[in-house]
Amino acid sequence: MKRRGRKIRWAAGLTLVILAVLVTTGVARHSMADWRTASRASAGIAPDPAVVQEAIVQVYTARAYSWRGMFGVHSWFAVKPTGASKFTVYEIIGWRLYHTHDDTVPGTALTISHRPADGRWFGNIPTIIADIRGDGVDDIIRRIDIAARNYPYNGEYKVWPGPNSNTFTAHVARAVPELKLDLPPTAIGKDYIPDGVFASTPSGTGYQFSLFGLFGVLAGKEEGVEVNLLGLTFGLDFAEPAVKLPLAGRVGFQGS
Repeated sequence: MKRRGRKIRWAAGLTLVILAVLVTTGVARHSMADWRTASRASAGIAPDPAVVQEAIVQVYTARAYSWRGMFGVHSWFAVKPTGASKFTVYEIIGWRLYHTHDDTVPGTALTISHRPADGRWFGNIPTIIADIRGDGVDDIIRRIDIAARNYPYNGEYKVWPGPNSNTFTAHVARAVPELKLDLPPTAIGKDYIPDGVFASTPSGTGYQFSLFGLFGVLAGKEEGVEVNLLGLTFGLDFAEPAVKLPLAGRVGFQGS
């Protein structure tokens, strides 16, 4: 019986090892084979700057690439000053720390480019979470540029718990409370507070406490109430009634 038990445990262990190798190999193959060909084309939801002359600021999120998209989103700013013929996109991309090109700030993860404002994030269609236009927006665009260039973690990137692209978006949003930005619960890293444990919420309508993005609480008029556990957000939004959950994101109530 003992020998049989050892054989069963050995077989179970071998099976787990084989499964782990297969999963790891599959993820690696997917990451290596597909990211170069995954679409970054426009999703057709941003205004045409050749037609719309007014100043525009938009904030987008899209599910992250590969397996990371099960858990979180990537976020970015797209801005167009009055009369400009192109959008300018501000975002944090981790691998750009080591690979830069002409429209990337050298030696940092901060990327400033003219890629499509609503470009698919490696195949994943983005969602607009903020859109402001018209008078006064040119000044907001200047403040976004200043806040982006002064982001304290431009030379650092961690997928979990931050700092990452969502830490950047939250940081810039705090500098521009006119956006009243309510980042989704899937924006892992948004609760990583630069240089402290207390801050205003990204929307500027409340306050939050966070320990390195691993544990914290947040309350704001726009965000509602949120609890962060190990980077995962649970909460209730009262302004636009919804439950906030990890992986699933916002789950709205019927009729909201």
